Amino acid sequence: MGYSAGGPPIAPAITVKPAKEMSRDFFHNMRDLQNSMEDFSQMHDAIVRLVVPRTNFSNEAQSSALFVVLFAVCMFMCIAANIIPWRLIFLVAGWAVTCVGHPFVQRQLETANKNYVQPQEEKAMTWVEKWVERDVILDSAPETREVEIFELQRLSAAGEWEPWLFSASPYDPLSQARIAGDRPVGTRFFEDVLPPQGWEWSEKKWALDLWSREWVEERIITGVEIETEGERWVYDIYDEQAEKIGVIDGSTLGKGKNIIDAAKRQKPSWEEGEDGDGRRGDWRRRRWVRLVKRKFISRDAAP
Repeated sequence: MGYSAGGPPIAPAITVKPAKEMSRDFFHNMRDLQNSMEDFSQMHDAIVRLVVPRTNFSNEAQSSALFVVLFAVCMFMCIAANIIPWRLIFLVAGWAVTCVGHPFVQRQLETANKNYVQPQEEKAMTWVEKWVERDVILDSAPETREVEIFELQRLSAAGEWEPWLFSASPYDPLSQARIAGDRPVGTRFFEDVLPPQGWEWSEKKWALDLWSREWVEERIITGVEIETEGERWVYDIYDEQAEKIGVIDGSTLGKGKNIIDAAKRQKPSWEEGEDGDGRRGDWRRRRWVRLVKRKFISRDAAP
């Protein structure tokens, strides 16, 4: 006589009775529960150690790369989920989990992990780190600006040009400092020129500005002679009245504006010339340029 699962029950259902307190079965159940909780706790801690540091953006580049990979996987699953044999996958996964619990299989897996996986683990991590560093771009390129410095030289009593200093101002004949009789302000060496606050050098070296006429015209500088070839010096044009410009005594204190206007009328405009042409003033200058970029401040260093 066959047994039919759809027929009426042939025996009453067994009622499972709880183990009596302080009995042997009670302590067995307590031990099994503690072992299960210990396994759960270890699994939870292992997942936290593995997942949390890689997903909490403590390492922003690594977390971003992980989320990019997960996004790509989700996009693939949205397209190919209906053609994947899920039943076969879950069947194989279930049997794999069951087989992994066998001591012989565990020993084989440990041996394979020691001989094949661990030697390649460091190489794989190095490849992943290089990929993250190369392909994951978190910030846009830093803002860049061009800074300038003027190299000033002065004519000595022997008729030779002597290096004077590097200044942020060209110290042209009609500059405020020249009219007021002040000395140029700057530093004597290239190495002492610092980038603006909050910026850092983007290039290794200074570059000579070969377009000397452009920066002279932009500043509307007059009374100078420009070299359009060679070292690109911009010379003062010799003027016998130059020493009188900016010399103000008490009797002419209220006529400063008139003196400046008169000096502007007397000063010739800029000219083009070559080295050695005519008589020149006491100063010459040329412009150097260099790129700077915004200084990167890490979050750890930020206040």
